[in-house]
Amino acid sequence: MKFLDLAKVHIRSGAGGNGCISFRREKFIEYGGPDGGDGGRGGDVWAEAVDGLNTLIDFRYQQHFFAKNGKAGQGSQKTGASGDDIVLRVPVGTEILEDDEETLIADMTELGQRVLLAKGGNGGFGNLHFKTSTNQAPRHANPGQDGVERTIWLRLKLIADAGLLGLPNAGKSTFLAATSNARPKIADYPFTTLHPNLGVVGVDGVEFVIADIPGLIAGAHEGRGIGDRFLGHVERCAVLLHLVDATSDDVAEDYATIIHELEAYGGHLADKPRVTALNKVDALDNEERAEKKAALERLVGSPVLMMSGVSREGVTEVLRALRAEIDEDRLRHKAAGEEREPWRP
Repeated sequence: MKFLDLAKVHIRSGAGGNGCISFRREKFIEYGGPDGGDGGRGGDVWAEAVDGLNTLIDFRYQQHFFAKNGKAGQGSQKTGASGDDIVLRVPVGTEILEDDEETLIADMTELGQRVLLAKGGNGGFGNLHFKTSTNQAPRHANPGQDGVERTIWLRLKLIADAGLLGLPNAGKSTFLAATSNARPKIADYPFTTLHPNLGVVGVDGVEFVIADIPGLIAGAHEGRGIGDRFLGHVERCAVLLHLVDATSDDVAEDYATIIHELEAYGGHLADKPRVTALNKVDALDNEERAEKKAALERLVGSPVLMMSGVSREGVTEVLRALRAEIDEDRLRHKAAGEEREPWRP
């Protein structure tokens, strides 16, 4: 299945059915009076977050979603049938935006969450509705209300506990493959990863989800390389794992390149907790390890971990560091929720 994280969709709710103008006509009933029924209500357009989806590829092949119109009312006080609703089934983590791609309509972060996108039009009143003591034979009825038509954007942001950052060929996919059952493409050329991958990793009996995104290069915020459009998939992460290739000639410059792209992207992504690790250290001797670790720590201002996704050296320590940050983030959210809870006697 192909990966798609942005889709433009046209939706329209159903129009209400027209009211009916009718009079009762039966033998031996001289003054039957009005009996025109009301029109049926138009169908709504809903969005629902469902399980089992991690891409918006279905919306590449169908971009128009129109709910059914309500049926017109009939004589004998018959109300028209309501139009059927239509539901857009989207992955958990999908943002629904207005046509300007900026105004947020809804953020589908919970399984089963439903949002009304376009309400169906009400059905028109039949002439029975207008009967009064002074107007016992009304000869008019209301038309049904029109449906709502709008264009929206669906933007998927994967929900993961930790996100991987780094230059192309920094070893992100190798790390994900070594720690989970995910099998991302791994090769010895840049931009092997073309779309995000998710993997469930475990350490000390606790599991969490890691997201691997395509590598960034200098100028990614200007569209160079694959650009920074996949950075949205790590916006929801509690912690970022920044992998730096230890075989690079200048590890400090590689680190600074990624940080600059995070700051240019905005959205407080550069302020998220980060764990920095030198990867591929199995290719270095002890002296080179110490030299590059010291150079990177001077720039980072905090301890730098050493690891190798191939030999699995230091992998457990990196996972434990990620788990600690994730647990701390969950405790912060829990404390914030307790503060907002109203006092009860």
